[in-house]
Amino acid sequence: MIGLFDSGVGGLTVVKALLEKRPLVDFVYLGDTARFPYGNKSKETVERYAIEDAKYVIDQGAEIVIVACNTASSLAIDALRSAYPDTPFIGVIEPAAQLAVKASRNSVGVIGTRATVGSKIYEKYIHHLNPKLSVMQKACPLFVPLVEEGLFNDQITKIIARRYLTSLRQANLDALILGCTHYPFLKSLIQRFMGKKVKVIDSAQAVVDKALENYPMAFAESPDSKQLIAFTDTSSHIDKLSSEWLGRPIKSVLVKPD
Repeated sequence: MIGLFDSGVGGLTVVKALLEKRPLVDFVYLGDTARFPYGNKSKETVERYAIEDAKYVIDQGAEIVIVACNTASSLAIDALRSAYPDTPFIGVIEPAAQLAVKASRNSVGVIGTRATVGSKIYEKYIHHLNPKLSVMQKACPLFVPLVEEGLFNDQITKIIARRYLTSLRQANLDALILGCTHYPFLKSLIQRFMGKKVKVIDSAQAVVDKALENYPMAFAESPDSKQLIAFTDTSSHIDKLSSEWLGRPIKSVLVKPD
């Protein structure tokens, strides 16, 4: 079984990518909506939340855990591996950075939460792979609540995108990493604004491909597969948004964070 967790509904972009590859795989997903967002919290708080999230999916039977949250991948991956040394954790940072480097000759852009951008973790990975590449980063904190409200193509989302992305568009980037798993909900809008010459990297798709490559046995399928989506706070709006994005009816389970 594959475990996944995120601060909210954004990690469902990783679930969607997972189901496109293996529709009958066993998985459990936890969205920590009661404590959302993680992007404006301290490293210590994100580590504590991430360890509690991981405990839930591991207790449900997860053999590997995809950290479907850029903030947690940036700030808590070492703490997770220390807390659960027998469980492989795959963060979203490195797979997306690898794809961006392959697609770039001169410069890479990164958009994400304040915590992810402030950690400079993408810059670290990119320069480890190719120190000659220029890395331009931009915090886009309002994208997350807009996604949580389902305002994927709303006029206000387009205005905010123009405000955030204009400097990046003017920088002649080769690639742009969507450094938050909420952002693939806005991928079409972002791609249109950035133009066809910019390769927009979906970190959700990248991490699923990496996990499948490294741990193929965990992706075994069965007709009676267990597929559980849980939130620490839920509503009809969250279920509706989840159903629309995954293209299937969703009735989530409510769990309390430890």
